[in-house]
Amino acid sequence: MAPNSPIQPLPGDVIHSIAAGEVIDSLAAVVRELVENALDAQATHITIALWPDQGRVQVADNGIAMTLDDLCQAAVPHSTSKIRTQADLWQVHSLGFRGEALHSLAQVAQLELCSRPAGASSGWRVIYSAQGEPIETTPVALAPGTVATVTDLFSRWPARGQRLPAIARQITQVQRVIYHCALAHPTVTWTAQLSDRPWLALTPSPSAKGLLPQMVRTVSEVDLQEGWQSAPWAEQDDLASQTGLYGVIGLPDRCHRPRPDWVKLAVNGRLVTVPELEQSIINGFRHTLPRHRYPLVFMHLTVAHHHVDWNRRPDKSTLYLHQLDQWAALCQSHVETLLSQNPAARLDQPQQQRVTQLLKTAEPSGAYGLATLSDGLPYRDRPSTLRAIAQVHDRYILAEQPDGLCLIEQHIAHERVLYERLQARWRLVPLVTPVVLEGLSDNQIEQLQRLGLAPEDFGPSRWAIRQAPEPLCDRDDLPDALVELSRGGNLDTAQVAIACRTAIRNGTPLDLATMQTLLDDWQQTRNPRTCPHGRPICLTLSETSLARFFRRSWVIGKSHGI
Repeated sequence: MAPNSPIQPLPGDVIHSIAAGEVIDSLAAVVRELVENALDAQATHITIALWPDQGRVQVADNGIAMTLDDLCQAAVPHSTSKIRTQADLWQVHSLGFRGEALHSLAQVAQLELCSRPAGASSGWRVIYSAQGEPIETTPVALAPGTVATVTDLFSRWPARGQRLPAIARQITQVQRVIYHCALAHPTVTWTAQLSDRPWLALTPSPSAKGLLPQMVRTVSEVDLQEGWQSAPWAEQDDLASQTGLYGVIGLPDRCHRPRPDWVKLAVNGRLVTVPELEQSIINGFRHTLPRHRYPLVFMHLTVAHHHVDWNRRPDKSTLYLHQLDQWAALCQSHVETLLSQNPAARLDQPQQQRVTQLLKTAEPSGAYGLATLSDGLPYRDRPSTLRAIAQVHDRYILAEQPDGLCLIEQHIAHERVLYERLQARWRLVPLVTPVVLEGLSDNQIEQLQRLGLAPEDFGPSRWAIRQAPEPLCDRDDLPDALVELSRGGNLDTAQVAIACRTAIRNGTPLDLATMQTLLDDWQQTRNPRTCPHGRPICLTLSETSLARFFRRSWVIGKSHGI
């Protein structure tokens, strides 16, 4: 700012240009704003056409259309049909409400709207000036609905156009916008064209579970688990609108990703970014996924409208949410609930490559003894569906289920059982003979103190441990286990380490009774699919898969040449 220059109000055209730059900054932003308008118009079929090299976008819908009077006002700044008073800002029921999108589009491109309400004899085509005023109005024949066309995007802002990413990346961004809107509105039919050629299509589904396999090609519906959970703290008037959350997750033994790019969160019909909620969702998968892998999950929160403030960013990509801590806890709880459902779910179409990889996975042999498998802990009342048949290579338990076979790795199944028992009943017991540890660092001493083991000075660089976690007390390698616990991690990490150390080792022979006890206990765990390190525990072969492999559908006489 020049020295001593007076403060002056900005001209209206400058103000609107600033707003347009905040709302419309890319091809994907154009699609987002037009699609959200279509969804607000209750469209059930949305068609998107792109010509990225021409800066042209067209979105057609079959929703509630606009009259000529509405069309003439549609692109005027801050003109909207969705709110009227300041109080309406805290009761937003629509995706758009600020009246900025169409005016911003008129500022950065050539905007044309065609619309015909149901029952009208014809529709109207309106072309707008950069100020959002209609400059050409003509009648037009079209089906009921609205067609919005944007051309010459950023031609009036050449500097913005030059900074756009490569066309391939722009297309990827548009695809992400379409996927995000579709996940939050799964009953809508979506089609898209790219440079006059078919590009993508999404078939509607009652829930997001039916859409995910269309978006992530390596995922099928059998790999997913979905469910709804109401918010227990909801007010009485909120309950009428079913306040709560819908969730669909990829089962962790089948679906995980190298990045958290498919941890998706929606609130009241819009995909948003809320780091606190996303982290709580990821925490719900703790000790069910392999290290450095992330879940596939979509959560859709239905929140009372007066508990949401969308006035945080112009693109409404984030928000202020009341009761954020409670929603975070509910998201994590819902993930854990979904993980515990259908523990015996199976793959209907097993992939041979994945089966081979699972069968090659094995823990190194060790000298761990056979721990007690059942100690009367009050597990949930879930009937056992597996019957132990045999042990394979002293490593796997072969079990029969009502419609097939299962192969369970004994070490990690027992590890899951012990880990959840330690979580439910963490107990330190006195040692008959204290264990003396030597050469501990300050960090190791602090870690033992955090775990409640209370090391006592016992001479130069020596410390006495007079109590230990119950599962470790009678083990010959107790000193090594205590040193391992001292090397870092919180209580949960320590429980994982103890469970791994005390579980039945591969190479240990088991009789049928012991195997059956282990299977019964494992089926009662909250997360039976994976061990605390994220490895899959069970490989299932359904009767359908076996029949397909052995060709039992063939005609016997013909197949045997008789």
